[in-house]
Amino acid sequence: MKLKLFFSSLLFSVLLSCNAVKTAVYDQYSYQQTISLKVESEALIENATDNFSDYETEVSDLVLELKKLVEYEKNKPNNEITYAMLKLIADQDKNLLAGFLKRWESEQQLSQVFTDEAKAQIMEAFDLIIKYEANKNKENKQSILDYLGN
Repeated sequence: MKLKLFFSSLLFSVLLSCNAVKTAVYDQYSYQQTISLKVESEALIENATDNFSDYETEVSDLVLELKKLVEYEKNKPNNEITYAMLKLIADQDKNLLAGFLKRWESEQQLSQVFTDEAKAQIMEAFDLIIKYEANKNKENKQSILDYLGN
């Protein structure tokens, strides 16, 4: 009887602790898509000193790929952190990728200094997601939470 009670308590504790720290499992698709978006974004950002109209199709394609990934991440269980970070990157009213692309479109051409600074910030945001997707530990989770809190 005591043994049965012990194992029941142990099982309950394990289930409770697993439930309290829910995090989406590693997803190869998310990892690959995020890396792909980062590389494509970097290549496109480097051209922002040129006229936007020369890259309008590439920008539209990149925005579409970003929207697809945001939608994919939104529907994964226990994935609030990655989803929140990607939403931030995809928000045209923020200073990350979508906001940068919107500004490029409205100004038609951006300065090298602005482009370099924006690229560093956008690449950092992608790196945080990639790191978190590769290894969903407390340190990587906290890095994203700190970034989202700023």
